[in-house]
Amino acid sequence: MTQITTRVDFDPELKAGLAVVGGVFPPTITPDLIGFMRRSYASPPIAEILQGREVTHEEYTITAHAGDPMVVSVFRSPHASGTRPAIVYAHSGGLMFGDRFNALDLNLEWVERLGAVLICPEYRLAPEFRDPYAREDMYAALEWAAHNAAALQIDLGRLMVAGASCGGGLAAGLALAARDRSGPSLCGQLLIYPMLDDRNCTASTFEFDGVGVWDRVSNQTGWQASLGELYGGPDVSPYVAPARATDLSRLPPAFLDVGTAEIFRDETVAYAAALWSAGVNAELHVWPGAFHACDIFAQHTALAKAMIRTRFAWIERTLAD
Repeated sequence: MTQITTRVDFDPELKAGLAVVGGVFPPTITPDLIGFMRRSYASPPIAEILQGREVTHEEYTITAHAGDPMVVSVFRSPHASGTRPAIVYAHSGGLMFGDRFNALDLNLEWVERLGAVLICPEYRLAPEFRDPYAREDMYAALEWAAHNAAALQIDLGRLMVAGASCGGGLAAGLALAARDRSGPSLCGQLLIYPMLDDRNCTASTFEFDGVGVWDRVSNQTGWQASLGELYGGPDVSPYVAPARATDLSRLPPAFLDVGTAEIFRDETVAYAAALWSAGVNAELHVWPGAFHACDIFAQHTALAKAMIRTRFAWIERTLAD
C-alpha cells in the first residue's frame, strides 16, 4: 500500500464544519453502513424542498434499463416561456445511496435564475443493481428527454448533462455514450468533483483515509458494490468509469471542479488534461483546502460560495441563447 506521510490540509473555515458533517456522512463507509447512509443521506420531502421556490415539479414514469420503469422528476420555472435549455442531472451517493432530490436546493437555482428545465432520474443503486443499471438508467433518461423535447419544451441545441461525485462520473459516461451511440447532441457536461476511476491508484486516493468526506475505503466500497467481480479488472466500461476511456475526442465542452483535500483531486485533474489533449474545451477549478462535497455540507463558507458561483457562471454561459 502507498504510504502517505503528508496531505493537503483543509481550509480552516471548512475544517471547523467537518465535525458536524461526520454525524451524517462518516469519513469511512463500509458495506455494513449502506443502510445507514440510505437513511441519513435521504433528501427531505419534496414539498419541503420546494417551499418558497418559484418552481413547478412534474413526475414521469419512463422505461429504463432492461425495460423496467423509472421515475423522473422534471423541474421548471413557471415564468420561463418558449423552449428552454435542459440539464439532465445524476445525483451523488457513491452509486449506493442518495436520490433524485439530492442537492436540489442548490440546483434549483439553475431553474429559477436561468429558466432551465432540470431533469432528475431515480436511477437504480448498487449493490442490488450493479453496473450497468445506473449508467443505462441515466442514458434512458437522456434519450427520453431528447425524444420528448417538444412536449417538455426543451431546446435540443442546449441540452446538458451534469452530476456530482458518482453522478459526475455518470454524467461523463453519458457524454461518452451519447457520442458513441450517435445519441442526443450535448452542449456541455458539468462534472462536479466526479468519481471517474475505479482503480483507486492516484496519490490523492491514499492521502485521505479516515478523514474528510468519502475516503479511499468508501470509494472502494462504492466501486465494489457497483462492479462486483469486475472491480479493478480489465473489463470495466468507460461509461461507468470514464477515466478508462482511451478516446475523449468529439466530446462536448466540460466543466470540472474538485477540492485539493479530497481523493478525487488527481483523477479529476488527469481527466481534464486528457480532455484538453483530445481537443475538448474544458474548464477546471481545483479549490484549495476544499473537502469532498463541501458545497453541499458547508454552503455558508466562503470557499463553498465561490465554488457555487463559479459553477453557475459556466452554466449560464454554456446555456446562453
